[in-house]
Amino acid sequence: MNSTHKALLALAALASSHAAQAFTQETHKRIAIDAVNYMKANPATTQYARLAAAASRAGYTIEQFAQVLGQGAYDVDDFADTYLCGAVTGDCQQAPVWGAGASLVKYTSYWHFQNHTRGGDAHGNDIGGYNYSQLTVWGDIDNMAATWLVNDHLDDGPGGMKGSMSWLYGESSKYNCYGVTEANYRHGGYSTKGQYADFQNIPWQPIDNLGQYWYNQFWARPTAQTLGFVLHTTDLLQPHHTWTTSDLNHSGWESWVRDYYDGERLNDPTLVTTALADFAPLNPASSEIRPLLTQGGAFSYAHGGIVLNSTAHADRVGVARQVVPHAIAMVVRLLDHAAMRF
Repeated sequence: MNSTHKALLALAALASSHAAQAFTQETHKRIAIDAVNYMKANPATTQYARLAAAASRAGYTIEQFAQVLGQGAYDVDDFADTYLCGAVTGDCQQAPVWGAGASLVKYTSYWHFQNHTRGGDAHGNDIGGYNYSQLTVWGDIDNMAATWLVNDHLDDGPGGMKGSMSWLYGESSKYNCYGVTEANYRHGGYSTKGQYADFQNIPWQPIDNLGQYWYNQFWARPTAQTLGFVLHTTDLLQPHHTWTTSDLNHSGWESWVRDYYDGERLNDPTLVTTALADFAPLNPASSEIRPLLTQGGAFSYAHGGIVLNSTAHADRVGVARQVVPHAIAMVVRLLDHAAMRF
């Protein structure tokens, strides 16, 4: 098999697997809406009254407010904020396949991991994000992505890093991802452009930093949309994103959760009530939410690993009826905290 054939197979696998995504966008939206519904049903134990008042002041019914939050959580997977540029041509794209494939997976998804199989990272985070060279579990999709994207670099704007033949092809910078996206998710840690020069060695910032960035934006100027962006951090309750792999039944699991969300009552309020005990309320005087997010990641890492290796319905139900209620509970804690800021 020649290298071109292998590359084409890699592209096909990436497109068919929805690689590097976690809960489907629909599931992200459902989790956010179900968290609001839980608060509405339990006003005595949540900050529902404050949340409903904030929604009313903004001109929303609580149902409309929940939809806006859910849409924000949904939209993060569609951010056009991350481009990788070819090692040779310097051509910069936001997805590993073009045309129809670009709608399946975008490079922005690589910011959506928190690797609990390892410790700190090159940036000084206590738990790092996706880094192919540091994976402890992986599969063909991870390998094929790294092969196809070998030595590709993060777009750092015009005049920045270049492909080896960009003098011939012309560097096609689309967005200064290093100066904007990575900087937003850095939170005072250490980063250099060189860390983003070769895809197979890139230490992507973890998803709790993404959530903290958007929560800081919400804290400075509260809006339902920015708060919704924060709620995409329920990726931390998806075990593939804390064990950290784009493969090992990743896409099959996410589709299963979406398809059985109602049939298996994954949003059972009694399970959410139990899950809330695993999340301590946040300090109302501080905008720091990363400890809560990391608690969510630690839970999925501790309780969800079997879905990386088993597709048995019973195994998936057992994990889903733990991680989904915990995702809803984590959002309730975030909304309780946010309600005090509106």
